[in-house]
Amino acid sequence: MEEGLRERKKRETRQRIADIAMGLFLQRGFDNVTVAEVARAADVSVNTVFNYFRTKEDLFLDRSEETEDLLARVVRERRAGESAVEAVRRDFFEALDAGDWRYGMNEGADLFVQRVRESVALQSRVRMLDVNREDRLTRTLAEETDADPDDLTPSLVSAQICAVVRALTRHFAIRQMAGEDPAPIRADIREHAERAFDLLERGVGGYCPRPEPGSLSRPRAGERSTPAPR
Repeated sequence: MEEGLRERKKRETRQRIADIAMGLFLQRGFDNVTVAEVARAADVSVNTVFNYFRTKEDLFLDRSEETEDLLARVVRERRAGESAVEAVRRDFFEALDAGDWRYGMNEGADLFVQRVRESVALQSRVRMLDVNREDRLTRTLAEETDADPDDLTPSLVSAQICAVVRALTRHFAIRQMAGEDPAPIRADIREHAERAFDLLERGVGGYCPRPEPGSLSRPRAGERSTPAPR
């Protein structure tokens, strides 16, 4: 559906407020900036800010909805014959090569992480974001495999995938915060990621493949299939 003028203006206003807020947060620290200061800098009222963002933390994590749904979306949109792990692996390396923000491998990720570490409120919110992301992936895996309600397999697979992504993201941020250049870090991360996803694929790689066109059914939860070649 085509975006209407009203929706576009609302989206642009929200993005402008978020961009201005992030600039202030990165420059001065999250706890040192008030919502009123963000409103003045964006030339809007405080009420307008809260119309778009429920909390101050939402201003900092304005992409939280997209982040929480990322892995679940990647699995939902996986290619024919592609398993859940293969889909996440492919998307991770595409983001790594592009320096895209969605896995935290972008320029400026170190300052973002530093600001989170300085704020107890942000640390709590990021932990909840991680929990929500894992929960969403669990639900998607359960739906895609027709898992029984008491089947723990979707939860176990989700936990393993999320742990790998979290470890790789943290490693990148720590090295960038230490002053290393992002380019060689990404090259090193690639080796770590290849090893990590290889380990995942040997364990759960055949789980939750998308059926090939023309197939009559999809594997039930726990059934394995031959992984599609990368």
